[in-house]
Amino acid sequence: MVPERIEREIVIEAPIDVVWEVLTEPEHVAGWFSDSAEIDLRAGGDATFTWEHDPGPARAWVEQVEPPRSLAYRWLRAVGEEQRKDNTTLVEFTLADEGDRTRLRVVESGFAELDWPEDKKAWYANENTQGWRLELDELREYVSRHVQR
Repeated sequence: MVPERIEREIVIEAPIDVVWEVLTEPEHVAGWFSDSAEIDLRAGGDATFTWEHDPGPARAWVEQVEPPRSLAYRWLRAVGEEQRKDNTTLVEFTLADEGDRTRLRVVESGFAELDWPEDKKAWYANENTQGWRLELDELREYVSRHVQR
């Protein structure tokens, strides 16, 4: 069965403005998420995430930006496919200020609506479920090692 959404929430030992920078600035994104990143941080802006081991980049377009509280983009990890609403999922980041800490929630949705065979949708949802576990742990580790507070 294909889940409708993936949800993950973590607490990061850093203020919200620091976490926002790490989440949105390409040089930081390349430190925890991808090998390189380009982000036009405005609604309608494009983003590209590249990994050395992948044959091509993942492409996204920004849906919503409300610094330092929320960011949403639609993305497609399938190389060579043109982005459309029916072949992308929506990734929403929500940040909550908890003093010297930040609660970060990620929700990726739209797997069931993808215009793909059921087995491919299920595989993709599973890959991204595992991916967000790893990536958010890497984000937390990146902040603790590399970002001045």
